[in-house]
Order: sequence, then C-alpha cells, then structure tokens
Amino acid sequence: MQQSIDTYNFAGKRAIIRVDFNVPLDASFNVTDDTRIRAAIPTIKKVLAGGGSAILMSHLGRPKGPEDKFSLKHIIPIIEKLLGQKIDFAGDCMGAEAAEKSAALKPGQVLLLENLRFYAEEEGKPRGLKEDATDEEKKAAKAQVKEAQKEFTKKLASYADCYINDAFGTAHRAHASTALIAEFFPNDKMFGYIMEGELKAIDGVLEAPKKPFTAILGGSKVSTKITIIESLMEKVDNLILGGGMTYTFMAAQGGKIGNSICEKDQFDTALAIVEKAKKLGVNLVLAEDAKCGDAFSNDANTKICPANDIPDGWEGMDIGPKTAEKFRKVIEESKTILWNGPVGVFEFDTFADGSKAIAEAIVEATAKGAYSLIGGGDSVACINKFGMADKVSYVSTGGGALLEYMEGKELPGVAAIRK
Repeated sequence: MQQSIDTYNFAGKRAIIRVDFNVPLDASFNVTDDTRIRAAIPTIKKVLAGGGSAILMSHLGRPKGPEDKFSLKHIIPIIEKLLGQKIDFAGDCMGAEAAEKSAALKPGQVLLLENLRFYAEEEGKPRGLKEDATDEEKKAAKAQVKEAQKEFTKKLASYADCYINDAFGTAHRAHASTALIAEFFPNDKMFGYIMEGELKAIDGVLEAPKKPFTAILGGSKVSTKITIIESLMEKVDNLILGGGMTYTFMAAQGGKIGNSICEKDQFDTALAIVEKAKKLGVNLVLAEDAKCGDAFSNDANTKICPANDIPDGWEGMDIGPKTAEKFRKVIEESKTILWNGPVGVFEFDTFADGSKAIAEAIVEATAKGAYSLIGGGDSVACINKFGMADKVSYVSTGGGALLEYMEGKELPGVAAIRK
C-alpha cells in the first residue's frame, strides 16, 4: 500500500526529504526567487508537527564538483526565515558530519545536506573524461560511477527512517535522490505535498477534463513539442499554437515569414499535424497576424504583418491584435485550460502583449469557473511577470517533468514511490 504524508506516523522518525531548492542566486548569493523553497515548507512542517525530524537534500546548479558558488549554505537564511526556525547544516552530504548530525536529530529539528551534485554519483554520470576518450574508456567510466552510485544512495538512505519525494521538477530524472533511494524504504516512502498537488492537477486535466478543453502551446520549436502536440490532440477540443512554432507552420503552407525562426526540416510534421487535427475534429488555432521587429531586440522597430506574409528583414516576435482576440475568444469559452509556453518574446516588454493577453483571458475564464493549469518554465515566468499566478487554478513547478508526464512517459521519481 502506498503511504500518504497525511496518514503516516512521523513520531520519533527522521524523514529524508528530496526538495527542489535549485533557486536563482545573485552575485552576492542572495536568493532572487524563493518560490521553490516556499512551496516545500508545508511538507517540512507536516513532518515536524507529527513529531518527526527532517533531513533536506537538494541540488543547486550544475557543479562539476564542490564549488562555493553552488553551496546550499547560501540559502540557509531564507529557509530559516520561511520555516520560522533555525536549521543545522552538514557541509558534505557524504561526510561523517552528515551521518553524525542525522543520527543526533531530535523531533522538531531540521538538517540541510550540502549540494548532492557535488558528487557525480547523484546523477550517475562520469566526470573528467578526456575529450579523446575511447568508447571503451567511456563505458568503463560509466560502469564505475554506476557502481559508486549504489553506495552513495545507500549512504543517503542510512540517515533516515522514511523517504519523501517532494521535487517534481526533477521527477523525470532517475537520480540517486529522486528514484534510487526509494528502494531502501519499501514501506516508508511517499510523496510530499508539492508532488501530490502536481500529480493530482495534471491527472485531473489529462484524465477527466471538463469540456471544452483547450491547450495553448507556445515556444520556439515544433521539434521539441511534437510528442506533446500529438498526445494532447487525442484529448483536447481546441489546440492553440503560438510562439516561434507559428512560422514553421506558415512556411510549410507556403507563407512568407521574413527572418522569423523556422525549422525547415519540420515542414512535413507541421502539415501532418494540420491534417491530424482535421481528422480528429480538433479546432487547431493558428496566428493570423504577428507583431514583427526589424531586430531581435526590445528596441526594435515594430509593425503588424499577416503571419504568412512577413517582409524580408523582419521577424515575427509576438502575436498580433487580431490573433490575440481570436485566441481570447477560444480561451474564454473553455472549461479546462492548459498553457505551456509563451506566444511571443515576453522577456522584451515590447513583445509581451500577446502573452499578457493570453494570461488575462485565462484569468477571466478561471474567474468564470474554468480549471487552468500553467506549466513549463517560461509560462510560469510569464504568469509571474504579469502578477497573475494567484488568479489561475494551478501553477506547476515542473518544466521537463511536466512535459514528459503529459506526453504519457513514466517519470522515474513518480514510479519509484508508486511501485
């Protein structure tokens, strides 16, 4: 039987929790966005309130070994502030200090382990291979790190009595702390509140959506979204495609797209998607007009052009007003809305209007009773930029994990708890 954080008895137990504290830091090592830390607090507090103690483990950045700038010690002040108590720190997740401090934990106490990725064993990828390494050398190095990964995982597991995975953003990785460690806790493993919330929200949208169901997919490339487009076409009533993908579709259908981003090798795919939508009776909604710039810059000169007739020297950087209105009408008549990927270069204020119009339409539909799920790094950054995250139903913390789950792939971090 799968354990639940709400019914598990934490009294006198040490819970090792995989959190996602991979947060942005400025030059002075101050946390510039504490969303991920804030999201993990309810899970930590649940363990403590139940009479348990918590050992927190996470990665930060992509270090190639121990590096001060990637040390989790920098985020201790913000964790303490959000948790409302002092926490202890072990400066090496594998050292004697980590083992001793874990063993000495008393109910109500919290220990943070140093960055897991200071060790190659966390990801199970060899490091320091020479560029001219032979296939045999690569194979041997990989086997060596995989063997070491087992000991690394066993050591992490030895610190605790139960395991909680609350890092949805890394659930698609079969790393030591996200999947392998669960094997050491066959009857004492569970999801934290973030993971539970994410899976419930996504399963609800994919398995039993209220109709009409509209998916809005943005982003620059068709190639990175093919699988998700194909998967969603079996479920949605309306599929809105925006962003840089637009121009591949326009060019594939004989349109003129100037200097806009385009994947010529995806023309057949784009045309196949158009045909499949017709066959399935899905309303495929593409842009009619585009806000174009004469340079990839916030200061570019701009003009509105038909999406399939952009002059040379100009590139589509956002949807135009006609398209914004067209998309808005579809969104506001929807009962379930999934948004993944902005529809323009929203980082530039000059080209953020289209994505803002999408966000406003989603907020409006949500206020009228629709269920809205926003997911994927850029969409989340987008909704946060416009200050509307609290006006939609659910904002997902997972980028790659969300996409893979929506594509129907089994996520190692989810499977490890469920099996």
